[in-house]
Amino acid sequence: MDSATLHLDIDYVGSSGILLSTEQKTALQNSLLILKHQNKFKKVVFWGKITGCSKDYFVAQGVGNDEMKEKKTFYSLDCSKWALLPIATDELKILCSRIKGRFAGDPSYEYEHVEIRKVPGENGEENEEETTIAIREEERLAVTIDAIDRDVKIVPRGAYVKLPTGEIQSNPSFEGLSTSNAAKLTSYFHFDKSASLNKRNLMQKASFDKSLDFLGDISEDVPKGSWSVQFERGDAVVTIRSLLWIGYVFYHIPDTRSYGHVYVGNGEINLDLSFML
Repeated sequence: MDSATLHLDIDYVGSSGILLSTEQKTALQNSLLILKHQNKFKKVVFWGKITGCSKDYFVAQGVGNDEMKEKKTFYSLDCSKWALLPIATDELKILCSRIKGRFAGDPSYEYEHVEIRKVPGENGEENEEETTIAIREEERLAVTIDAIDRDVKIVPRGAYVKLPTGEIQSNPSFEGLSTSNAAKLTSYFHFDKSASLNKRNLMQKASFDKSLDFLGDISEDVPKGSWSVQFERGDAVVTIRSLLWIGYVFYHIPDTRSYGHVYVGNGEINLDLSFML
């Protein structure tokens, strides 16, 4: 959610148990404003919080003109001082996929992974060689945030527009979803460059607006039932919760430009979801 309106927007997800103290809200608003100006970002959003055993990681993202490509992720332990996270490379993703359990809460903490490789030996025999690889917790944090964004970060249809140059920007003409459309999963898109439209048939694609329908919607997500849609405060606010990454909550106020999302959880994917549905 936009750091400029964080003190107001955080209340929309309060029913999901997501709360910030007055001190945290004040510290976040001040520090994120400084972060925005220092790095000359177009916008800074409060991404959420990943809980750790000793301390929690508060996460923010700064974006440029192209909000999908020009993005940097930061973390803080005190809501005031921010550190830039490394890029989640494919190599890091493979290494971090072997780490299980909660975060320690110390960015310098190192996980050790032992790999056994076969190397040529004497007389044509193969010998086993052990290699210990150290993975810093801040690297695991970067990979986890990237995975959550890829799997469940969503936006309403029409909130973003794809320009002829290929640049993706916030749509100034977006006026919100109607109450009826806000209840449909087809009205929400994955905000990720890997989101695909291939699941749509030719008739559906024929009615697409290329400038708006350039991402895949969440109605075909697997497993079915991984999203929970609810209206709150009458029909004033719609909230969408992910059951795959428990702690991710999206909100939208129909017929307005107001929407946002936040993740507050332990950073572990719900591997039991298929058995729960």
